[in-house]
Amino acid sequence: MCTIDLDDMAVREEEINTTASLIRGVAARFVSMGCKVGGFRAVASSTVLPGSGLSSSAAFEVLIGNIINHLFFEDKADAVKIAQIGQYAENYYFGKPSGLMDQMASSVGNLITIDFEDQEKPVVKKLKVDFEKTGLKLCIINCWASHADLTDEYAAVPVEEQKVAGFFGKKVLREVPKEMFMEAIPQLRKEFGDRAVLRSIHFYGDNDRVPMQVEALENGEIDHFLSLVKESGRSSWMYLQNIVPLGANEHQEMAVALALCDVLLKDKGAFRVHGGGFAGTCQAFVPEEMIDAFTQRMDQLLGAGSCHVLNIRPVGGTVVG
Repeated sequence: MCTIDLDDMAVREEEINTTASLIRGVAARFVSMGCKVGGFRAVASSTVLPGSGLSSSAAFEVLIGNIINHLFFEDKADAVKIAQIGQYAENYYFGKPSGLMDQMASSVGNLITIDFEDQEKPVVKKLKVDFEKTGLKLCIINCWASHADLTDEYAAVPVEEQKVAGFFGKKVLREVPKEMFMEAIPQLRKEFGDRAVLRSIHFYGDNDRVPMQVEALENGEIDHFLSLVKESGRSSWMYLQNIVPLGANEHQEMAVALALCDVLLKDKGAFRVHGGGFAGTCQAFVPEEMIDAFTQRMDQLLGAGSCHVLNIRPVGGTVVG
């Protein structure tokens, strides 16, 4: 049982990185919007792996957000607002500087693309794609290393990219033309080091790849989509460097999981790190005819229950009944 006193909406140091902080944070944000949050009891069950890069905290935030929205706010908050409320709780109460993507995916549901240029009003588009007809299965592979204690690793990525943007007097790299960034690489390396430059190169590459992936999916060009997934995965490993935590030698669980995907898929399908990386899970798009052999072999090599075949739900957070 997780019990929260809703008369006290202040951030509590002892609740950082706990479920209680997420409940209190979501409730606090609703209160700031004029919602009169009252008491309630809820029982929750989940098959989402906690602390494994599968957006378990985002899914929980969206759940609590939908409960409060329905019971006490007349369902006035839409899916985007509930996602933003969840991000607020995670950033300020849970203590993790996450972006908005996980919460948005959990809240909106289905295959979506999101433009975050205006974070207050992100542009969300549901893709007209029936994933079941692609001949692929989406798998999540647990590498059995928790990302719960890797907040500093995750935080360093946006911090380094924002420092590079600041060199040009901008807040984020999106505001800096790629050509201008490329010309300044010698000065940027001296000012911020090589890793910051490499991570920025990944940003520009992935920012270009996203619309191409969307177009490929919507046009039924599955092979092109898979090639872009592979490109993004390689870029994450080489440039973003979010596969192996700093200084890790003996334990490189994510790298091993990705290497096994590479060996088992044999140039079929695609694979890449999932979420923020460093630990947690990787994702694989596996041809249907290979799925049984792939899951069985992955469980043999990484341990029983390592490979999970997912279904893509057409809706996100919602009230049933």
